[in-house]
Amino acid sequence: MREKHEDYMKRRIREEDEEYRQKLIYESPDKGKTVYSRPFGEPLRYTLTTESCPEEQKIYDYLDVKIPAKYPQPKSIAYKYNEDVLIKEFKSYVDATYRQHYSIDKFQATEFIMDGGHGTGFCIGNVLKYAQRYGKKGTREDARKDLMKVLHYALMQLYVHDSEK
Repeated sequence: MREKHEDYMKRRIREEDEEYRQKLIYESPDKGKTVYSRPFGEPLRYTLTTESCPEEQKIYDYLDVKIPAKYPQPKSIAYKYNEDVLIKEFKSYVDATYRQHYSIDKFQATEFIMDGGHGTGFCIGNVLKYAQRYGKKGTREDARKDLMKVLHYALMQLYVHDSEK
């Protein structure tokens, strides 16, 4: 049975409140020079193991849970294609979409499409749309925005893919 819109909105607000009140874990991979925070249970972003947060590892050991390092990273990477700068720019682009007119009362239309079970078709359709439109409409900057949209919809599809069992 489908959830009523009002019930959906109440549930989402409740979920956001719960996320806001989550406990944070602080870690410093460089022995105090830089400190990062993340919600408890989220994968480690800046280290390969839980050595920087032994208290969390104790909890995971108690629960018999191991935290795999999906993509082990070398300490320093010499990027050849400016990926580090482009990833930061992409994050800024995505952050800006949450402040645009498409997001009303913290809910985007995309959320309703995904909750309705149409996420894959919507995301892949938009990836194809913006990829085919690239360079054919507007200015060079417009073409660049189309590439950002391709990346954004591909990232959302990755989320849909990972969410499906």
